[in-house]
Amino acid sequence: MSEIAHPTVALEGYFARDFPEMAIPWRAEEAPEPQLLALNEPLAVELGFDLGFLRSPEGVRLLIGNALPEEATPVAQAYSGHQFGWYSPRLGDGRALLLGEIAGADGTLRDVHLKGSGRTPFARNGDGQAVVGPMLREYIVSEAMHALNIPTTRSLAVVPTGRPVQRETLLPGAVLTRVASSHLRVGSFQYARATNDMDLLRRLADHAIERHHPSAAEDVNRYLGLLKGVIAVQAKLVAQWMLVGFVHGVMNTDNMTVSGETIDYGPCAFMDGFDPGAVYSSIDETGRYAYRNQPLVAEWNLARFAESLAPLIHEDEEQAVALAVEALNGFRQQYSATWFNCMKAKLGLPEGIDDDVASPLVDDLLELVQESRADYSSFFRSLGKAARGEVEPARGQILDLAAFDAWLERWRAVTPEADAMDRVNPIYIPRNHLVEEALSAATQGDIGPVERLLEALGSPYCERPGLELYASPAPESFGPYRTFCGT
Repeated sequence: MSEIAHPTVALEGYFARDFPEMAIPWRAEEAPEPQLLALNEPLAVELGFDLGFLRSPEGVRLLIGNALPEEATPVAQAYSGHQFGWYSPRLGDGRALLLGEIAGADGTLRDVHLKGSGRTPFARNGDGQAVVGPMLREYIVSEAMHALNIPTTRSLAVVPTGRPVQRETLLPGAVLTRVASSHLRVGSFQYARATNDMDLLRRLADHAIERHHPSAAEDVNRYLGLLKGVIAVQAKLVAQWMLVGFVHGVMNTDNMTVSGETIDYGPCAFMDGFDPGAVYSSIDETGRYAYRNQPLVAEWNLARFAESLAPLIHEDEEQAVALAVEALNGFRQQYSATWFNCMKAKLGLPEGIDDDVASPLVDDLLELVQESRADYSSFFRSLGKAARGEVEPARGQILDLAAFDAWLERWRAVTPEADAMDRVNPIYIPRNHLVEEALSAATQGDIGPVERLLEALGSPYCERPGLELYASPAPESFGPYRTFCGT
């Protein structure tokens, strides 16, 4: 691996230095013919990179870990995890690397991380590779989530390697460069706890407090404060997922961040027709991570986080459990409050409306939408038109017209605010059929559909002429949808 010295690149090695027990020094595999396919220019500028440099051959090699600054210390991170409920004590970055941390233009520290950079000691039976389609999926969906104001890891670049990768067929290999507030996960704490090294667990918790939850340091019990902080950000995050119809697809504990950012866009999807039981992931055979189960799974994952932290919360096990359970009891309240307040906003209900009025409006509408399997996103967007008197776009999606007309009368009696609704009900989401079309084209070498889709998704609440395709539900011919993790 060659080294470079570039004035705009300073990759720190805080995690590698501070947690050698959880970091294996490793290098990305050399790519035979790396070619830049997608570069997130606004994010690159935000991080302080020079765009001209990143587009140069040396810049592209930096993006995939083949040409790093001299001080860089790339590592594969160790973590455990419950995968579909089954505990795996040693997972880790099997095909990924943490290149290091970078302080962006605003001084905020963020991780720069690779996916598809080759086998590591954690690879198990995997080949360590990734292919163009799934890496572009993460790019598209993570940028859509960012535009929707939902906390998320982000994608900086997708670089085809010039190396074919065997899946069902031979596909073009690629590396994704990902940026995150950090890659600390519930699984990171499970790993530290499993070592029975209380010094390691304490150092990891202190690191999480300093980097993500500094207010916990002011708590009488800082580690209980950390638990409460992670519960709060995850309650809000999952509520935000639910409100836009997002199905993560693989909510293992190693895919739940301490920061509260969405991570791992493998078998994810946005709902078309409203179905609480929606499952898109090909590997979720039991529906464990179905749309409606996401809050319950998040709470379960947080209980595993609490178990990991328990020895730090209190030296007496019974008291530690009691304190943790009390904190966990706050999850449902915080989730419900976020979801209900935001759902009221989606319906344009005025501030201060009595819950006895708002709650039946929400519940009755969701029942009608579910019975009709109405397209989730387009229905809620069309309600803004209904608030302006144009009811047919919404009415046309409902089967029980008499019940909907009665609901409309109750709803319009509280004078919903249409403009406010348009600010929270997106018109453009990553429609599954459009994502698949764009990924298929990119795999064949045509990046145009991806670029046009990203342009639409960049301003999801602003309706623009000429983008009707991106606001339309999938055609019936698209059929049942299944997603795959790409490994």
